[in-house]
Amino acid sequence: MEQFFSPLNTFLYGFLLGVVFLGISMYNHWQTKREFGRYRRHLSDKLELDSKQLQDGNKERARLTQECENLRMQVARLNERGDNKMQRELEILARAEKQMVITAPGFAPAWEMAKSSALSGLEGEEKGLSFPQKMYRKLIGSGSNQSNVALPEAAAASAAAKNGSNGTTSSANAA
Repeated sequence: MEQFFSPLNTFLYGFLLGVVFLGISMYNHWQTKREFGRYRRHLSDKLELDSKQLQDGNKERARLTQECENLRMQVARLNERGDNKMQRELEILARAEKQMVITAPGFAPAWEMAKSSALSGLEGEEKGLSFPQKMYRKLIGSGSNQSNVALPEAAAASAAAKNGSNGTTSSANAA
């Protein structure tokens, strides 16, 4: 038994135990280092993908901004045509009239306020700030007679009679 606990054997036992612990710690160190490298590559790949996605998103946003500006310019150009100017003015008056029917305590000031409110609403639609009801009505259609987009049926009939039509009118009412 004394042989097991001699100073030389005790030193060897401690040395072997230290070598085992050193081996375990070196293995864990290499494993952690390998894992860290894998995480670093993963992060690098993710950053590259995010950068590419951000660039693609910026290109798409720039393209859509340009397309939106082109469409606004086209709407402005179309509004400058004579028949479209009349339709626009008619739409403004129809909206103002509708608002007046709802709130009519005093006619003259309320009429002016209603007209300006309708004009600002229509301008907002043309700038793309709200749903463009005018375009929606054009897409859905109001028949072949476009001058009665916002006119009631009786007014449309009198407008058609003034224009010299054969008495058939479209029954499209502005909602």
